[in-house]
Amino acid sequence: FAALGLDAAVVAAYGLILPPAMLAAPRRGCLNIHASLLPRWRGAAPIQAAILAGDAETGITIMQMDAGLDTGPMLLRAAVPIGARATAAMLHHTLADLGARLILVALAEDLPAVPQPDAAATYAPKLTRDDGRLDWTRDAAALDRQVRALNPWPGTFTTLGGATLKVLEAEPAEGAGAPGMVLDDRLTVATGGGALRLIRGQAPGRAPLDAAAFLRGRPVPPGTRLG
Repeated sequence: FAALGLDAAVVAAYGLILPPAMLAAPRRGCLNIHASLLPRWRGAAPIQAAILAGDAETGITIMQMDAGLDTGPMLLRAAVPIGARATAAMLHHTLADLGARLILVALAEDLPAVPQPDAAATYAPKLTRDDGRLDWTRDAAALDRQVRALNPWPGTFTTLGGATLKVLEAEPAEGAGAPGMVLDDRLTVATGGGALRLIRGQAPGRAPLDAAAFLRGRPVPPGTRLG
């Protein structure tokens, strides 16, 4: 790597910490296109963490890499709003375009490196499939953010009659009842605060379906408990 005689190296969504010898090899070091407004959401899943937390905005930080996890000084930052119905997939595409533009600026200009305020740092840990389990005792707004944040991976799910039901799209709705109880014939489900309407789902071995098509193949009467 050192023998390449690089001016700079650029990393995006790379899952390992580079060793010191690699960080020091390029003349201008290694730059990271990080998908958050550092120091908020250092770590593996910053896009998902921003949606889960209900943040109003996120963005891209071009940072100089050091030996820590997303701890290096910042060269350039730009923010984007998080729309009310934004999913991780939608936000990923927006941030990818923004990051591509910003890294060109960072490589073309001699920008000052600004240390991160460590006291403001938050951490976005790596996600697992179990993070997608819907807990119906949580309120509808939190569950809605979970469905959007974990789309497309790891996805969210509940159980119906002992089988896994993937929840691909949902939205808050009017209604109240015991958490997990189906309230009507539109797959509106009571939560710990308000209700969540399931818009698209997928049963094991079946294609994704909108709620109306799903219910035609498998009726789910009001009073059924999910989870």
